[in-house]
Amino acid sequence: MIFETSKKIIEILQEVGANFFTTLPCGKVKQLYDLVTKNFRHIPLSREEEGVGICAGAYLAGAKPAMLVQSSGTGNMINALCSLTKTYQMPLLILVSWRGVYKDKIPAQAPLGKNLPKILSAINISYSVIEDQNDIPHIREAAREACQNNVIHAVLLNPIIWGKGVDTSNNQAAVREERKRFYSERREKKSLKPFLTRFEILKVAASYLEGKIVVCNLGTPCKELYSIKHQESNFYMLGSMGLASSIGLGMSLFTSKNVVVIDGDGSLLANLGTLSTIALAKPENLTILAVDNGVHGTTGNQPTATSFCVDLELTARGLGLEKTYKVASQKDISTVLQGLDDGPNFVHILAKPGNANVPDVPLSPLEIKRNVVEALKK
Repeated sequence: MIFETSKKIIEILQEVGANFFTTLPCGKVKQLYDLVTKNFRHIPLSREEEGVGICAGAYLAGAKPAMLVQSSGTGNMINALCSLTKTYQMPLLILVSWRGVYKDKIPAQAPLGKNLPKILSAINISYSVIEDQNDIPHIREAAREACQNNVIHAVLLNPIIWGKGVDTSNNQAAVREERKRFYSERREKKSLKPFLTRFEILKVAASYLEGKIVVCNLGTPCKELYSIKHQESNFYMLGSMGLASSIGLGMSLFTSKNVVVIDGDGSLLANLGTLSTIALAKPENLTILAVDNGVHGTTGNQPTATSFCVDLELTARGLGLEKTYKVASQKDISTVLQGLDDGPNFVHILAKPGNANVPDVPLSPLEIKRNVVEALKK
């Protein structure tokens, strides 16, 4: 029964045109998870929230994304769903392994699980409940509603639909005997000093950004980029702190165009796991410009951990990215950008704190989305 139920769900997803998944496993839906990974292009996540960003980027590039997560992890996604997916009116189907509601032996699953319908209602996200075999066709309706109305729809999969017991067998492909080593020698931290502010760095990078799809971190970086190098292929983030590189990854998977992410130290530290996801996916057309001024610049220059103890380039190497660079001077920035080859590339740019006095981005979320979608289609 477990396999037949899972197969029926997969057939519905294929029927409605879903073609990309971001996933985090749950033992209650293991059979469904296995079939999703076999039948759809998918990216395994480090954390649920980054999946929201990846799906947003994939949608902008023309994909029909969906997610498979556990109900407890849905709580990790709420801000991203509201400030990114809802704000830009993007469709997203979320299949949720609904824990804490039926014979769950883990008490920690109950508080959020039992209240998940109320939580979704409170933030105005539609949801469907699948509690028996007759409910499964509702997934078709949920997917169509999401796509037709550019909304989020969560499908809560009650474990009761799988029948007696849950498949816990290991039917995945055998684990590779040896893991690839991403680097063989420890790289010592380079002793560089920052010379330029972020605004000055963006001026240096402007010619490199020409004609590329650019995802820019939220706040002052967006305003500075708009004033220096506005183009309709720029995706200006208005919220969803920490998801710039996740959005860029999603885009890069569904376009042949070069995608550049302008990220920051505060943003990257909020979602470091996405660098390991990028290393795993290996998108050759993705470059991350990590502008590291050691502070949260938009909120008043409060110091981040990179001011004291964290080296972002070494961190990126440790998380699996092979092509990393550390630069600070105008000459070195230009030289590295001009010489970049296939990625994923991670360019760690040391910067001085400071914000330029520039106007706000005069575009609405829907204008930003429309411009980028058109640029990706060209």
